[in-house]
Amino acid sequence: MTAVEVYDLVTKGGGNDFARIVEVCEALGPYCLIGGLAVNHYVEPVYTVDADLVLVSGQWSRLPESLEAAGFRTESFEHSLNAQAPRSDLRIQFTTDPRYQDFLPRAEHGIVLGVETMVASLRDVTQGKIWAWSDPKRRFSKRKKDELDLVRLAEAHPELVKSFPPPLAAVLRQP
Repeated sequence: MTAVEVYDLVTKGGGNDFARIVEVCEALGPYCLIGGLAVNHYVEPVYTVDADLVLVSGQWSRLPESLEAAGFRTESFEHSLNAQAPRSDLRIQFTTDPRYQDFLPRAEHGIVLGVETMVASLRDVTQGKIWAWSDPKRRFSKRKKDELDLVRLAEAHPELVKSFPPPLAAVLRQP
């Protein structure tokens, strides 16, 4: 059984849903994957039911209609548009945080869950995780997950540690 088949079983079709999300993004313009699935592109993957993306801001107004036409339910929040297919456990979140727009020109081609997609660069994925880890409004458990993602990235790419905030870099120096 392939990793995508396992992912589909666990998320009730999330791999196929991810492929449909990529198709929607490809039709709308520049986009890239950020967050946990992007981390998985650069290091040994761990299981996540979230797909976090950024789309070029000029297409934000078209995104809800495009997602709904592809069979996804959407819900808008202050800093994101969330989407989910019926009966699927895959949770899709498009950030509207303008800081992520700078990631788009540096995005790289990659294969995630067997799908060709655009992935934020390693440095940009790291920066996004640092922003998430540093956000005092995020739930503690989410910040710890972000910290673990950063540790995983640092173990595979030690040169990244110099970009970490001192308290996070100190975690990596602990035995």
